Amino acid sequence: MNGKPLVYLDSAATAQKPTVVLKALSDYYLKQNANIHRGVYRLSQESTVAFEKARVVVQQFIGARYAHEIVFTAGTTASINLVASSFGKKFVNKGDELLVSEMEHHSNILPWQVLCQERGAVLKVIPLKDKGELDKGELDLEAFKKLLGPKTKLLALTQVSNTLGTVNPVTEMIALAHAAGAAVLIDGAQAVPHMKVNVVAMDCDFYCFSGHKLYGPTGIGVLYGKEKWLKELPPYQVGGGTIKTVRFSGTEYAELPLKFEAGTPHIEGGIGLGVAIDYLNSVGLDLAGAYEQELLRYATEKLSAIGGLRIIGAAAYKAAVISFVVDGLHALDIGTILDQQGIAVRTGHHCTQPLMERFGISGTVRASFAFYNTFEEVDKLVDGVIKALKMLRS
Repeated sequence: MNGKPLVYLDSAATAQKPTVVLKALSDYYLKQNANIHRGVYRLSQESTVAFEKARVVVQQFIGARYAHEIVFTAGTTASINLVASSFGKKFVNKGDELLVSEMEHHSNILPWQVLCQERGAVLKVIPLKDKGELDKGELDLEAFKKLLGPKTKLLALTQVSNTLGTVNPVTEMIALAHAAGAAVLIDGAQAVPHMKVNVVAMDCDFYCFSGHKLYGPTGIGVLYGKEKWLKELPPYQVGGGTIKTVRFSGTEYAELPLKFEAGTPHIEGGIGLGVAIDYLNSVGLDLAGAYEQELLRYATEKLSAIGGLRIIGAAAYKAAVISFVVDGLHALDIGTILDQQGIAVRTGHHCTQPLMERFGISGTVRASFAFYNTFEEVDKLVDGVIKALKMLRS
């Protein structure tokens, strides 16, 4: 990149892809390309089997009870919008309350804002701990408990903050929300690449994530929903594939999960996601996660030693993400100089503007790690930041 060896530290935005995933995509188009669920001919049947096998791989990966609880979508954002529309249409009324946290990605804020505007509901926000605790970037659980009440219909919460790296105590928060009679949606986009997830043990009602952050293709995502909820929710979009019978007098919709998968799906994306999960399982998610934690500790120690640099988010339990600011300097300027050195980081508000406002900053430089990163790349990041600061301060 820019004539320098690439140091890719933006896996929280999208992960690089293993060659087995790229080969699976190529093989699909070269050897298997056919529409699914429709054809009696062999090619169509083979594509259908491969696509549905990927659904089972996802089911097992997140510990769901049934494969039909796995709905393929275009990504985390699409999954959240599906639930906001369908759940909201049936279960949210005027005066009801929805809860989100102060650290949510915009994609887990905007759909609920729109729903509240449409239904006359109220959006309430779980704050971060205040004062000296703010720098840790942890949620205020006592404030959360006070926000829960008989009007709370749904909690929408990120498992891992894309900006801070904070890992939230979702199992505890889900239990509290359920005790208040609320359903729970978890945004797992930043969690599934780094840690084992079991949706049954967690007891969430909905769980969402994207394939491209999990070493899979772009344009494919997952919505897990408990069977009882998916059966009750109306279809989000309708069309070919979602129906059992169609008459002008009325339509009967298909069984799960096809009820929520209108039109031709992202077939090669689903297959590629299944291959990516198989690959990650072969590497060992526990092993990969432990290695990423070592990278995080090393990078935190090295960056903290730079004068004027402040890490934003120091929760006791973090994923491999570091956001930082430097006194008197703009994150974009630092990121631009790092880019010139072949170092890819993310700068800006990371689609978490309310969180930036809470910290009183306009944005951060964010370095996010995957198991394919090395300690040498961390050293290059640190050296690059030091060089950028010398240039910008001179």
